[in-house]
Amino acid sequence: MRNVWQELSGLLLPVDCAGCGRPRTELCAACRAVLLGRPARRVRPSPTPPGLPAVYAAAPYENAARAVLLAHKERGALGLAGALGRALAGCVRAGTGRLGAAADPAGAGPPRAAAPLLLVPVPSARSATAARGHDPVRRIAVTAARELRRAGLPARVLPLLRQRRAVADQAGLGARQRRANVAGALELTAAGERLLRRGLLRHDRVILVDDLLTTGSTLAEAARAVGEGRGGDREPSVHGGCRAAVVAASPSAFEINRN
Repeated sequence: MRNVWQELSGLLLPVDCAGCGRPRTELCAACRAVLLGRPARRVRPSPTPPGLPAVYAAAPYENAARAVLLAHKERGALGLAGALGRALAGCVRAGTGRLGAAADPAGAGPPRAAAPLLLVPVPSARSATAARGHDPVRRIAVTAARELRRAGLPARVLPLLRQRRAVADQAGLGARQRRANVAGALELTAAGERLLRRGLLRHDRVILVDDLLTTGSTLAEAARAVGEGRGGDREPSVHGGCRAAVVAASPSAFEINRN
């Protein structure tokens, strides 16, 4: 019911730009360009947590990008999921190199249709989802998968992960504290375990998705959980393991990757 009222209020009430406050537009052209105006880039936090897969992000987490993500996540501005999902889709494409049809191994015949990309949202605590009235990462992921399919790239959202224990609020924690806080906190769902055990999922088609990367601890923990279910791929790589895509990353993660 809360989601219904959020959707209706966005249609009936005047809105200001979530990024800069410009009146009568939910997201102005300038703030939209912050999310969508540049190619996604590889980002890497420092220190880099062990097991962190290759991560691509659309924008530094500052100014308009930060404001838009918070408006969607914490204030229920659900209409922003469209732009955020398109930004995430661009990151998925950058991270996969637009993996498409697979070549015939014998070198003959037409290319085989590629297995779909599987966007796996990093799960939030149930209490946080209940308090917000929606699951922001999953909502953005659904929009991103739809955008990828429109571009001819098969994709679907597959919630393979869940929290198996509570974690403390990450705000104010340093990189080492965050790693300790989330260590062992995620696990595969029962359905995810069955799919991986039966070999029905190609690990190189798994894309971990989140709204934000700061220290990389949560994404590294998510990669560990998926790799453990696969049978011990503890160090995901660009070529053989899962990848990750986020809407935004800490500005330092962009700067470090530039050097």
